[in-house]
Amino acid sequence: MRPPTSTLRRNVLLDRVVCQQQRLVLVPQSRLPGTLRALTTSRAPASTPSQRLKAGYFVSNAFLSRVKANGIHDLASSARSSTVASTTSTTADGSSSTTQPTTSTDLPPVDNTLLPHRRRQAQRKAAAAAAAYGATTTPLINPDAPTADLAPDASSQLAAAAASAPADSFKRRLSSLLSLSKPRLTVLVVLSAMVPYALYPVPSFLTSSALDTSLAPSLSPLTLLFLTTGTTLCSASANALNMLYEPDTDSRMTRTRTRPLVRRLLTTKAAVLFAVGCGLAGTLALYFGVNPTVSFLGAANIALYAGAYTPLKRISAVNTWVGAIVGGIPPLMGWAAAAGESATGDGTWRELLFASDGSSLGGWLFAGLLFAWQFPHFMPLSWGIRHEYKAAGLRMLAWTNPARNGRVALRYSVAFIPLCVGLSATGVTEWSFAVTSLPVNAWLVWEAIKFWRLGGHKGSARGLFWASVWHLPVIMVLALAQKKGMWGRVWRSVFGEPEEEEGEWVYEDEDEEEEGGVVKK
Repeated sequence: MRPPTSTLRRNVLLDRVVCQQQRLVLVPQSRLPGTLRALTTSRAPASTPSQRLKAGYFVSNAFLSRVKANGIHDLASSARSSTVASTTSTTADGSSSTTQPTTSTDLPPVDNTLLPHRRRQAQRKAAAAAAAYGATTTPLINPDAPTADLAPDASSQLAAAAASAPADSFKRRLSSLLSLSKPRLTVLVVLSAMVPYALYPVPSFLTSSALDTSLAPSLSPLTLLFLTTGTTLCSASANALNMLYEPDTDSRMTRTRTRPLVRRLLTTKAAVLFAVGCGLAGTLALYFGVNPTVSFLGAANIALYAGAYTPLKRISAVNTWVGAIVGGIPPLMGWAAAAGESATGDGTWRELLFASDGSSLGGWLFAGLLFAWQFPHFMPLSWGIRHEYKAAGLRMLAWTNPARNGRVALRYSVAFIPLCVGLSATGVTEWSFAVTSLPVNAWLVWEAIKFWRLGGHKGSARGLFWASVWHLPVIMVLALAQKKGMWGRVWRSVFGEPEEEEGEWVYEDEDEEEEGGVVKK
């Protein structure tokens, strides 16, 4: 009986290229009609096992690549590997023996050059084809996992570049050291410090009076340079110490097994020197280039991330909250850096972070935004690889308490609404920001509700993860575009101040009026 056409997924072009004799190899002999089975067994020696389809049977390699990109080659390979026909082998005494068909649980790897949705489609088709041939398989990529759509991170790409470089070369060492810093995470940390620095309500920074520093302080590009440089070095130090602490658990997880210390691209001594050097340079740059308060916050962030968050991952799920505190410190650093430039008192941490006039509330609101964002971002991400976290011995809510995992993501997603309103109420942004940010926050809350109700299944984890990825930059851009009084100052700087009418006289008080004195305004 001939197998169904839908199972083999044959293509007209494939039929024209592959010869009839080799196409029969794809089909188990036990499923061939009697005439064809006799024909194939009579042509092939009894001692010759079935041969796999080679690339040489195709007309051109270019056509092979095109077919593979469309998923045809992968499906054919899956069909061949899932069921092996009964083969005749020759024993030592010359007799022949027949082995029963065997099944395989391995699926062909999905082509990473395809678009994410194409990779998922190819994986589903391969799994369906293998199941149709009687194989019990598990997809290599969980379609519900948020990481199924992610390209390799920057650390993995740099580690791969280092591994391909010659030993003891400058490129190998530089790529390995950059991989230790987790570049994408470091960039996010630096941006989260820059936005509050830019949003600090410095008066009249676009007017001509801002040129006179004695009248109106302005943001300093030099201070911003020291802030970004010091924050980058502190983040690199914390990330390197994190990798130094857990190379054994990193080797057990798919998303971390390519890190440089796991692949032995660097010695432990070199990694320690890099971490300590970046930490010292970063805190000194913040101390002398910004102010001591920001330097202390940078050092505290290193200590919390490497000394508290990383060890707690093996002990308790509380580590997620500690990691969220680490994420909320960089906005405070940016706010304190800007506040130090316009400080009227002694400029200590009390004035910069706990001002009596309430001017420091904006920095704490930004810290709250980044603190709350960690949960709708990390909870669905950890859910997709919860089994790996469990196997590595890292205690995450995704596997220790899945129900609470969804509730926590929903709770902190809702927190964004009052936080955005608070930024408008404290005078950091215009009230229009509270209105324009509402649809973005509502989208995040809706995805969090689905994640909570469905427990991460049916694509709810992937939906919440990608909503969080887009949510934070959109909120930051909206806040920057609606800074309090910014557009009014832009208008006045372009069209000038409104001129007052001449000849306007104002009497100051009754005494001067009786004396006949008048003052011109």
